[in-house]
Amino acid sequence: MKTYNYLKDGILEAYLLDLTTEKEKEEVEQLLATDADVLAELNELEADMEEFFLRHAVPPPPSIREAVALRISETEIKKWEEAPHTQTHQKSTEFRPNEQSYVNVEVDDTHIRVHKYWRPAFIAVFILSKIFLILGLYYYFKASSQAEEIIRLKAATQQTAPAPQPGGLKP
Repeated sequence: MKTYNYLKDGILEAYLLDLTTEKEKEEVEQLLATDADVLAELNELEADMEEFFLRHAVPPPPSIREAVALRISETEIKKWEEAPHTQTHQKSTEFRPNEQSYVNVEVDDTHIRVHKYWRPAFIAVFILSKIFLILGLYYYFKASSQAEEIIRLKAATQQTAPAPQPGGLKP
């Protein structure tokens, strides 16, 4: 039953994205060591996520790529100059997944790249808004002219109707 919960509750996905607590991480690692089905499911999830991310990846503009490469090379040079050439330097340059470093980048580009489906969606929304605007104005003026027509017809019927006799009807 516990294995079923791990497969269906999204804990494996959170584990792959490193969003679990230390306790959950230890539990998942123990379960992976003992249960081959969970390990197979984890491998399948990892392959699916990688495929999804590669399929929906948006390449950065060239200016950002150059700025990041320049910043990374500058920081690597500074680290190399500051650290002595010993065994401890090799340990500090190893990749640690839990210790993430972020590179701040200022973009000089005036254009924003968005997903390719946003442009047709925006065009469709724009066209639909114009259609609804035209229809709204049409029905507004139609209702306004009908109200004027009703007022005109009421006035015409009052003028053509005979005036009531002052004593009412006598038998």
